[in-house]
Amino acid sequence: MATHNRHKVRELQRILAPLGIEVSTAELPEVEETGATFEENAELKARSACRATGLPSVADDSGIVVDALGGAPGVYSARYAGPDATDEERNRKLLEELRGVPDEKRTARFVSAVCCAFPDGEAITVTGVCEGRVAYLPSGSGGFGYDPIFLVGKKTYAELTPSEKDAVSHRGKALRLLAARLQERAKQN
Repeated sequence: MATHNRHKVRELQRILAPLGIEVSTAELPEVEETGATFEENAELKARSACRATGLPSVADDSGIVVDALGGAPGVYSARYAGPDATDEERNRKLLEELRGVPDEKRTARFVSAVCCAFPDGEAITVTGVCEGRVAYLPSGSGGFGYDPIFLVGKKTYAELTPSEKDAVSHRGKALRLLAARLQERAKQN
């Protein structure tokens, strides 16, 4: 798995273990995320990891897309409040940008693009989406990133148990799609 985010590693292990997929990580070179889409960035990272290891490699690029902000922060979610900002600082910036925006216009979605790159040059990319809204205040102690301010129904991602989150999350959806595509590929080979 091509990620330096320990929170993502735990989440990926939790989601993929029941599907019979073991997640391992390696020290990999940083990849400049120059893609215009989540899918392009996931592929850049997966192909870089595949080249570095010679093994099939999976990478995720994900973020929150807020309608009232014209889709921001989008692919810049991790860098939204600056390159070294904390999760709290990113959440604070997003909430400040939405100050005065009414509930019905706080629609948003989390998007996760996951790419698996193979040494033969093939790549499989899938995307998972979870629709929701941006809360007015952070709530909950679970998860990471924008989880405390992203509402699915009446709860934020951070208020859901890990299994509840995995069942509805953008990343859970994308990884289940990837597992199905990998099984299809295995049957063809």
